Amino acid sequence: MSQEITLARPYARAAFAIARDRGDLAGWSKALAFSARVAADPRVAPLLGHPSLADAEAVELLAPEAAAAEQRDFLALLAANGRLAQLPEIAGLYEDLRAEAEKVVRATVTSAAELSEAELAGIRAGLERRFGSAVEVETAVDAALIGGAVISAGDVVIDGSLRGKLARLQSALSQ
Repeated sequence: MSQEITLARPYARAAFAIARDRGDLAGWSKALAFSARVAADPRVAPLLGHPSLADAEAVELLAPEAAAAEQRDFLALLAANGRLAQLPEIAGLYEDLRAEAEKVVRATVTSAAELSEAELAGIRAGLERRFGSAVEVETAVDAALIGGAVISAGDVVIDGSLRGKLARLQSALSQ
């Protein structure tokens, strides 16, 4: 997996540089997210490296309908270099660069059950106070947590799950 990220990083940086120069970080975000979803689709992924799929056809398949010329050119570059399969990694790295440039912290809240909007707002407000900047929150549900939540933001992980508490208790008792 790290090799895929290593291969994707220069393309993500190039896409970010183009988007920044054009003043269209959000537009590139949407376009890359669309292309990444299509590229990751199990019905499409096997086609991307197939020799019968011409680069121009791949670009048409992956480009959003209203894609700018630079976005289509970027996809054509990926196709020519055999890197279309790395689109999900490229899109993820691009989002990291965008968040850093916009001074936004991206956090993932994984909870045992779906959180209400009020709970999410409280978590977001607490994270904004802690990090001193805006926070973008993604949510996920993992019933194996039993209760509580795990919050991951950059290098910071806050494990408030019941599963985590039980694991810490077990560790303390076994020493």
